[in-house]
Amino acid sequence: MNLQILKCHGSGNDFILINEYENLLFSEDERIILSKTFCDRKGILGADGILFFQNSEAADGKMRMFNPDGSEAEMCGNGLRCIGRFACESLDKESVLIETLKGVSHVSKHKNIHQSVPAYQAELSTISLNTKKIPIFVNSDSLINEPLPALSTDLKFTAVSMPNPHIVSIVQTISDNQLEEIGEKANQLSDLFPEGVNVNFCQILDDGAIFVRTYERGVGLTNSCGSGMSASSLVACLLGHHQFGKSIDVYNRGGLVRCEAREIHQNQYSVFLSGNATFVFNSTIAFELENISHVTHSCEKIFVDEIQNYGRLIEYGLLTRDLRGNYVIQ
Repeated sequence: MNLQILKCHGSGNDFILINEYENLLFSEDERIILSKTFCDRKGILGADGILFFQNSEAADGKMRMFNPDGSEAEMCGNGLRCIGRFACESLDKESVLIETLKGVSHVSKHKNIHQSVPAYQAELSTISLNTKKIPIFVNSDSLINEPLPALSTDLKFTAVSMPNPHIVSIVQTISDNQLEEIGEKANQLSDLFPEGVNVNFCQILDDGAIFVRTYERGVGLTNSCGSGMSASSLVACLLGHHQFGKSIDVYNRGGLVRCEAREIHQNQYSVFLSGNATFVFNSTIAFELENISHVTHSCEKIFVDEIQNYGRLIEYGLLTRDLRGNYVIQ
């Protein structure tokens, strides 16, 4: 079959977007096969996930996001911005409601965070600090800045459902090796994290800025994770490093986003995630599900200006390390 796809990314977190708005094209088993094949970095395409854009009775559209290992994520903040832009342009709207597995999120065209870089804002509102909803089996209803000896003897963690499960640790120095080791270990502890978990290291840079690195379940270390950056911003506010209701610049390996965490009511939170939704190329791929290993694709349009403009954002948002290994803003 021939299938049109769109390659896109949010903060370097890249996706293959498949439009199923008019009619569903694939079965559930086929989605798993497609995600494992198309997302493979050693294959012809490669991506951090596949976004399926579908129709919805509850909203303007629906997002389903599949990881490279075939698992489905409840939420993907970077993917939500990309789907939101695609939906806005397809439906000729400035803002849309997008249904996800756990609720409905509002996505709207937003002021650019850098010149000529299309930016969209997504509201993540199905947030909980209740560990029974995450779920994490601990002896209390929450885990806020507490040790998890099974993962680390020196770090403290805060658990947040975005609604996909996250744990966040505020660290002095971000070590990819340590993060990967803890991320792998956490996703092997099914008694502690029965649905797996995304592990985030958050470094406080200065007033109004943080750096976030994420080990994403089903993916591994990624350039960025939208829900992880949102969870980290919320935790930074919960622990008094930043103020609720004020914008936080969130630096990541893929660039820069802005998050604003709000306490809507007591113990009820929303995070507004603003950042790029960059289109990379349109392509038609040819394959047969019976012989999925043989895939060809013909690139139809490369969004050169968007790629170049985002490159300038990367230069703008570059960080360096000091002699102690801490990230500092240039």
